[in-house]
Amino acid sequence: MLTWMFLSVISALLLGFYDSAKKMAVNKNAVPIVLLCSVSIGAVLYLPLMTVSVITPDLIQADWLRIKSLSWSQHGLVLAKSLLVGASWTLAFTALKHLPLSIGAPIRATSPFWTILIAVSLLGERPRPIQWAGMLIVLFGFWCFTLVGRREGVRFFRDRSVLLMVIATLLGSCSSIYDKWLLQRLEPITLQAWFTVYLVPVMVPLALWWHRASRRGEIRSPDGTPAVFHWRRSIALVSPLLIAADAFYFIALSDPDAMVSVVSVVRRCSVVVALAFGASALSEANFRAKSLCVGVILLGVVILTWKP
Repeated sequence: MLTWMFLSVISALLLGFYDSAKKMAVNKNAVPIVLLCSVSIGAVLYLPLMTVSVITPDLIQADWLRIKSLSWSQHGLVLAKSLLVGASWTLAFTALKHLPLSIGAPIRATSPFWTILIAVSLLGERPRPIQWAGMLIVLFGFWCFTLVGRREGVRFFRDRSVLLMVIATLLGSCSSIYDKWLLQRLEPITLQAWFTVYLVPVMVPLALWWHRASRRGEIRSPDGTPAVFHWRRSIALVSPLLIAADAFYFIALSDPDAMVSVVSVVRRCSVVVALAFGASALSEANFRAKSLCVGVILLGVVILTWKP
């Protein structure tokens, strides 16, 4: 258990830095173009490894780094994951553009609740009582963020951006369950590489629509000026951070003993990094109250990972 749990914690830390870079990238920017740029960078990072794996696979000594070829049916399965994640990311990036990071990240982090329900009802997973207690405490900490959000004028049941983030979270939970199923059939590096490449054509149609609409003046910024895309260095960090976070996540999930319900909860503790970044770099409000919520989450994680 310690191996896949340790990998999950590393994934959570990297995911927190990814959320921070994502917020900087989409702030007052064109979400579809940001998405296309970031996924294209990710695909470019994987192409050399994919090329070597096909042409001269013997050059890659470590088998876990060798990207395998897929059958047509397997390509279809990976493409389905890319479509699912692409929809989730589009909604999440759009919501995060308008929400404070310290609010948007915790909403996204509620995905373990939905993942647990799906995993228990469909996969037959049975976490131990102490793990149930830890997960409930973590979810309670996430719920506390809804109370803090009211102080910043974010009405969780009326705000459009909140609704988009909730839908994105539900899609993300479905993706977590799908990941567990896929990783019993595909190796982690193979799934991650092909999934990253397929994200590019998935994102192209939305980016083309935005480009054409913006040129016709149909899309405008909140101040009424034509919407434009701004290149930022943070865009270049989004994919590398996510690739690293997903690498640890996929390897953890590929362990037959790993429980997707537990891995998902630990992974979403990336909210700690997002909170710290939101307070220090973005000067977001209510840091003390949000810190208490994070304290509750950390308590839940300690109980969750406790091994008597």
